[in-house]
Amino acid sequence: MLPTASTTPGLQDAPPLAVELDGVLARTDTLHEGLLRLLKRQPYLAPAVLGWSLRGRAFLRAEVARRVDLDVTQLPYDEVLLSRLSEEKARGRRLVLATSADRRVAEAVAAHLGLFDAVHASDNPLGGPYEEARRTGPSKPLPRTLLKALRVHQWAKNVLVFVPLLAAHKVLHWPLLLQAVLGFISFSLCASSVYVLNDLLDLDSDRKHPTKRRRPFAAGDLAVRAGLWMAPLLLGAGAAVALLLPREFLALLGTYYAVTLGYSLYLKQVVMLDVLVLAGLYTVRIFGGSLAVGVPTSSWLFTFSMFLFLSLALVKRLSEVRRLRQANESAAPGRGYVAGDYEQLAILGVSSGYLSVLVLALYITSKEVTALYLHPERLWLLCPVMLYWVGRVWLLAHRGQVNEDPLVFALKDKVSYMVGLIAMGVLLAAT
Repeated sequence: MLPTASTTPGLQDAPPLAVELDGVLARTDTLHEGLLRLLKRQPYLAPAVLGWSLRGRAFLRAEVARRVDLDVTQLPYDEVLLSRLSEEKARGRRLVLATSADRRVAEAVAAHLGLFDAVHASDNPLGGPYEEARRTGPSKPLPRTLLKALRVHQWAKNVLVFVPLLAAHKVLHWPLLLQAVLGFISFSLCASSVYVLNDLLDLDSDRKHPTKRRRPFAAGDLAVRAGLWMAPLLLGAGAAVALLLPREFLALLGTYYAVTLGYSLYLKQVVMLDVLVLAGLYTVRIFGGSLAVGVPTSSWLFTFSMFLFLSLALVKRLSEVRRLRQANESAAPGRGYVAGDYEQLAILGVSSGYLSVLVLALYITSKEVTALYLHPERLWLLCPVMLYWVGRVWLLAHRGQVNEDPLVFALKDKVSYMVGLIAMGVLLAAT
């Protein structure tokens, strides 16, 4: 704990108060963050990084700092500690940033904060008597933080693997249902691995975002090094579950992971290609469910899904562009869209959503329907139901009331549940 006025009458004569940067002043490790940024931009340097590490941690820090300029203004500082350091400084206490971090990083932090009288980095350790400042403030509960990092709420997207069973009217076939459950678990673990890796690679842009800055790695609630082992562990667990399913499912899961990784690294920065990839990843879940249970799925379903999920992906981008307008910013960091794209995104998204309803109408008139439904004419009621839901989602997005993934929004929306119940009733009436 830092000294208080009651225990320290003469602060000018007191020993300097030394503050460590990594893990104390900043709720992160600047070396790990620098390594992530370096390997994201120049992955071919991975063998060189291994060589640097063999020459010692100080050498590794120096080489990384020489190639990477950390944005020290966005680091997750301990605000409570900063406040107390400011009080000590105002009372005449000498403050020293004494850290094992590289001097370039330490001096940049000191210049940004404007609190420290001296900087002692890895090349010049602090000697003599001093008092060490310790991290303040309670840590968040680890289980809750881990669940937040895994984005368990996003697992709701993976219920799409059950769609082939529902479409084939085999949802009560218990062996097939168990296979679908395994497919759901495998996709969920694999997706969480990608979420963790994505959050590690997006630290800079997440910290500039009004809500994403609260994510565990961006906020410093979870150490970056924890994410570096969580990502492969989750991927391995997902692959292990996939081994219990047909080989084709494992191959599809590998493709899903590779495309998702490509999206996180680069594709999300490419205008329109990003939303097409997102729509494809949603549709892949349906295909994965088909492979997991061995039930073929109609091309009508895939076409309907592609148009519908493209519309929902555009909803997500529209919400991001809307925030840009509200913040009077021209472009979002790490994205290819600008504030002026708002109207065009709305046109494309609404059109795609209504095209999905058109595909549904064409499916109702196809020969495949008569083989599954005794009263296929009753399925026409699904069209106005879908038109209502798509139109409502886009109207709410335009008003700024859809500020997250649209599928996650639907899981919290009472009206969406009512629409789902009505749709299920129509399907049962047509059976």
